[in-house]
Amino acid sequence: MNNPETEDQFVEKIVATNRVTKVTKGGKNFSFSAIVVIGDRQGNVGVGKGKAIEIVDAIRKAKERASKTMFRIPIINGTIPHEMLGRFGASKVLMRPASPGTGVIAGGTTRAIFEAAGIENILCKSMGSNTPTNVVKATVIGLKKLRTINDIAKLRNKTFAELTGTEAKDEN
Repeated sequence: MNNPETEDQFVEKIVATNRVTKVTKGGKNFSFSAIVVIGDRQGNVGVGKGKAIEIVDAIRKAKERASKTMFRIPIINGTIPHEMLGRFGASKVLMRPASPGTGVIAGGTTRAIFEAAGIENILCKSMGSNTPTNVVKATVIGLKKLRTINDIAKLRNKTFAELTGTEAKDEN
């Protein structure tokens, strides 16, 4: 990310910031935590959390961690390939593929991830705990589990045609 040309193509969104107070014998110590999503709108997205005494430093740390933890999401026709339920703690995030023109139907926490990844059409419902940290982690877990039909074919040592049955129709 040190190259200025590549930095411009990334979209970064601050999902949540929080002021944390630690009470000690000497008084109250304030610090900040931030969750940042970074993506290239081409299917690559990363999420990072940073903590620091200053809010600017917390956001910077979160941005650095997000760029290090980037992963690829399979996107087919602007949406995800299949329905997925991501779980983390008491948070559950249900993601469903949507037809073209639907848009991103999602809450603020998950919307930031989908927009940074470049998903244009998706239906998403967050259930259970609405803590931003857990919702983000549940969404990431769900997105990492997504597989395309080509991925499944490779895992089974088959071709796409064998898996879908198109080859069998040609032989008859």
